[in-house]
Amino acid sequence: MTRERAMVPEAEFRSYYGRPVIKAPIWHEPHMPTYLYLGGLSGVSSSMAVMARLTGHDRLARTARVAAAAGAVFGTALLAAELGRPERFLNMLRVFKPTSPMSVGSWILAAQGGLSAAALAGDLSGTLPVGHLSGVLPAAGDAALLVTGVTGPLTATYTAVLVADTAVPAWHEGYRELPFLFAGSAMAAAGAVGMLGTPRAHAGPARAVAALGAGMETVAGQAMERRLGFVGEPYRMGRAGRLMRAARVLTAGGGLLAVVAGRSRALTALSGLALTAGSLCTRFGILEAGRASAADPKYTVVPQRRRLEEASAKE
Repeated sequence: MTRERAMVPEAEFRSYYGRPVIKAPIWHEPHMPTYLYLGGLSGVSSSMAVMARLTGHDRLARTARVAAAAGAVFGTALLAAELGRPERFLNMLRVFKPTSPMSVGSWILAAQGGLSAAALAGDLSGTLPVGHLSGVLPAAGDAALLVTGVTGPLTATYTAVLVADTAVPAWHEGYRELPFLFAGSAMAAAGAVGMLGTPRAHAGPARAVAALGAGMETVAGQAMERRLGFVGEPYRMGRAGRLMRAARVLTAGGGLLAVVAGRSRALTALSGLALTAGSLCTRFGILEAGRASAADPKYTVVPQRRRLEEASAKE
């Protein structure tokens, strides 16, 4: 018996006047993805500086303090440029809304920037002739550094919450894995800077952070794409797919090299550069995947229909 042909063709996913169902993200390149990279770099660098300071790795601690302060300062500048006018960032600090990821994130970034700058200034003051303040400033810098042990992890991961708390399907549906993906990418980036900016004999902890971060980013990214299934297609297709594949290769390769990077300067340089490039590709790829999923109505409509069908089946 031959199967009857359906009288009604498969519906095409269109919207009025050919417009997307939801608004596409208006974030710009290279401002926003680079800001995401620098925020993660600053956050993990602060945590690494705290651990290095407490364990006596003073040379690595100084490199990490520089990276934390530079990442926060330049990241804030990029965010202000993304907002169009710098005063918009200051306006977000006028109130604190715990229910708004943007408001909470603005306060976290401001605190991280001020504290990491104070931590660096206190460390550098120990090398300058500051008279009777020679003992006070380093102590104040260490106190600020300890507080960044709290603001650092928040800075490294709050952007994942900021991205997931949107209607963009590829971002919203990945809310479980994105914090781990961002944290792993930030660890790989901070470890890379620590490796490149510290003599090899003192950079062992940075290499460990880089390798661990590379592994976490790789596992989280693959787990997210598998779980999302159909909604995760934008991470595998087009420009976003190319960026994510490049990020996976660079991050995995850089992580493996980090394990043996202590043997030579060449391996250290290759590992650090690969991890840095991989972290940047991840941020650019995630932004592009979000744009692609927002532009195609099917990534919004199909999951909604499935949820309605599942709810109806339970009734």
